[in-house]
Amino acid sequence: MQRLVKSLENRSRIFLIAIATLIIVAVGFVDFVTGFETSFSIFYLLAIGLAAWFVSRNFAVFISILSVAVSLAGDLARGAHFSSPIIPVWNALILLAFYLVVVWLLARLRSFNNYLEAQVRQRTAALSEEIAERERLERELLDISEREQRRIGQDLHDSLGQQLTGATLAGQVLEEKLAALNLPLAADANKVVELVEEGINLSRGLAKGLSPVEMDADGLMLALEEYADNTSKLFKVACRFECDSPVLIHDPATAGHLYRIAQEATGNAIKHGQAKNILIRLEVGEENTVLSIQDDGAGLPEPLPKPRGMGLRIMAHRSTMIGGTFSAQRAATGGTLVVCELRVEPPSKKPHRE
Repeated sequence: MQRLVKSLENRSRIFLIAIATLIIVAVGFVDFVTGFETSFSIFYLLAIGLAAWFVSRNFAVFISILSVAVSLAGDLARGAHFSSPIIPVWNALILLAFYLVVVWLLARLRSFNNYLEAQVRQRTAALSEEIAERERLERELLDISEREQRRIGQDLHDSLGQQLTGATLAGQVLEEKLAALNLPLAADANKVVELVEEGINLSRGLAKGLSPVEMDADGLMLALEEYADNTSKLFKVACRFECDSPVLIHDPATAGHLYRIAQEATGNAIKHGQAKNILIRLEVGEENTVLSIQDDGAGLPEPLPKPRGMGLRIMAHRSTMIGGTFSAQRAATGGTLVVCELRVEPPSKKPHRE
């Protein structure tokens, strides 16, 4: 029924007027053939309803008058006799009044339906704008967060790192002076130097964690490779990174989100899945770039709980922010498979840096 209504709404007014007229002619012919003893007045409502709903109220009034005229003419042509000439006129007026009431009701219903459709379109447009604005704000917040992390990482590397390096040099000078005087405090000074050097290494690690991806197009590959090595050393697991051909991401924000997705998925595999083997894979096809993280851990529960965990929601949100698609499911061989797929520009011929 809805398909028929939509199909009629897409037709031209001339076509609908022709259809309504043909219905009047067809019903009038059947009414004439069956004689005046049988009434077909109800069937004229097909044309009247069509005219009132899809054409206009005025045309529906015209069709109503035409229906009454055709019905009355058919009865008279078949030899209908009335005791008074007022009777057929009265019957025609009653029938016309009934048709006009139907026209008025349909016109009011059509007007109310149009009003509801307009309200739905208006609220849908407002909701779409609100969703778009919300996504824009979320994207901006993530971008600001990434920029602030990079800024803090640079400050740690440049400011704090330099200060600690200066303190190390001063400590070394002090150690040399104390050693030249054969004072036992030289060993304590050496210990202070070692502690400061550990602080330098710690600040560099923090800076690297806050800004892991270099701004170059191949920065994501290098960052994921280094992350896999560090993860293997820190957590005593076999974490590997595979990238058969160069995958160049020219947008730093996109590269940063992909890195964070890999970081979150790997962290979940170690903390929640108790995985011992993790494979981070980055590959590019003719149209899409795919980042996948597969582990041999406990895997995701089936079905997934609602609402999903914060980590899954964050990864899915990051994927949406860069125009990608995200999925997390049980791998065929056990464990969990996390995939982020997005459309990017074709890879360059630039060779992969070692």
